[in-house]
Amino acid sequence: MITLSGKSKVYGILGDPVAHSLSPLMHNHALQSHDINAVYVPFHVAPDALAAAVGGLRALDIAGVNVTIPHKETILSFLDQVDPSAQLIGAVNTVVNNNGRLIGYNTDATGFISAVKQELKFDPAGRKVLILGAGGACRAAAVALASAGGRTVTIANRNKSRAEELVHGLEPHFSAVQFVATDYHDERFFDSLSIADLIVNTTSVGLHGEDVKFLPLENIKCSALIFDMIYSLTETPLIKNARSKNLLCADGLGMLAAQGEEAFYLWTGVRLPAGFMQNVLMSG
Repeated sequence: MITLSGKSKVYGILGDPVAHSLSPLMHNHALQSHDINAVYVPFHVAPDALAAAVGGLRALDIAGVNVTIPHKETILSFLDQVDPSAQLIGAVNTVVNNNGRLIGYNTDATGFISAVKQELKFDPAGRKVLILGAGGACRAAAVALASAGGRTVTIANRNKSRAEELVHGLEPHFSAVQFVATDYHDERFFDSLSIADLIVNTTSVGLHGEDVKFLPLENIKCSALIFDMIYSLTETPLIKNARSKNLLCADGLGMLAAQGEEAFYLWTGVRLPAGFMQNVLMSG
């Protein structure tokens, strides 16, 4: 058991909301298991307080933080350096404090691909994917899928212009991938629903137990896979509905663990055994 002192490092997570986060559980367990003199805490940061919070990271010498909804995109402008992959994604979920220089990374992309391969046995190469949402999590999934050889990536969002903006930003980097932008009422959305091999929810809908009403599961093919980036130690509404229709599905717990392991490595230089953090979450 680590005894905190003036020499202890502090890590954390910035978000709004943040009380539901399971990151403190898995990171503190990893820190203690590897005798690292540090603690990981949640920081509730409202959108209009983000700039002050980032300044606080420097002032308090916070060693590193995760970044979650709604700060993954807006935090970029407050950092000293952004990793090229995170720059392409347009979102940061991990910040490393390197002697006062704040460097942003995105471990969501690798975490996402790791989760869909392990939990759904899904190989993106040559496949069709429909992504719901157009925020930071969507960008990470889209870049990950395109990089892994996805054939078609359709991005559906309630604000179609935001989906179009994202598609236009990605197309020059992935000439072999067909990108489609749509909203939830467009005919192309329902066309994509009927042929998608994988459907990914990257929106925050479901975080508070609400149904993903804009995803009519009756319109998808029976072999389609469902991945909900919302995670829960029980079942998210989308996962519950998908299982009731005998669809193979997974929530974001595996992705949370995989991206967390990558963030832990960036902060500490310690490479955790694959599945370490997921086992912590499942047993915690």
